[in-house]
Amino acid sequence: MAPTASTIKAYDDAAPDPAATETATFAVGCFWGPDAQFGALDGVVRTRVGYAGGTKTDPTYHDLGDHTEAFQVDYDPAERSFRDLLDLVFRSHDPTQQTRKTQYQNIIFVATADQREALTDYLDANDYTVDGIATRVEHLSRFVPAEDYHQKYSLRNKRSIMGAFEDAGYDETAIRESPAAATLNGHVVGHEVNDADALGIASDRSVHST
Repeated sequence: MAPTASTIKAYDDAAPDPAATETATFAVGCFWGPDAQFGALDGVVRTRVGYAGGTKTDPTYHDLGDHTEAFQVDYDPAERSFRDLLDLVFRSHDPTQQTRKTQYQNIIFVATADQREALTDYLDANDYTVDGIATRVEHLSRFVPAEDYHQKYSLRNKRSIMGAFEDAGYDETAIRESPAAATLNGHVVGHEVNDADALGIASDRSVHST
């Protein structure tokens, strides 16, 4: 089975409102992979990719300036914590190493005092310090969404699924912000999703999204 316009709309209508979610921002290399990986997680409602960490006013993929490829996760704090997300980020890269190319550097962006406290607690619990890791830790000053063709990149290669979003009348912004699109983007690259039945897809139990 494949998702239909009606199952996509129903899934998105049932998702937590943006006001009920919190947002985390990270950078761990090319943003396509993490966008799919985190989108498959329980408690993650929406994802988007973009550019952060630099000073250029209007970064683009071909003119990034000093920005880095980053991704955002809107999550339901009743189901998943910022610390949970931190744990996956740190397991997704080696915090003792840093690439020279600014575009693909590893960065933990902190947007609130609560996130700063959670990060400090996580580092302490794992015998890390901010000065002792190569991963950058920065305050999030601005996040610029990437071009439409980068949003849900893996999903875009599945025309049978993308057609359902078109049938539902979704424009590019709606696809970027769609909970169904975030989940399906993880599904098409092999991550298991627990909401498979709600979207009318078969879940691969041999692959786990952590």
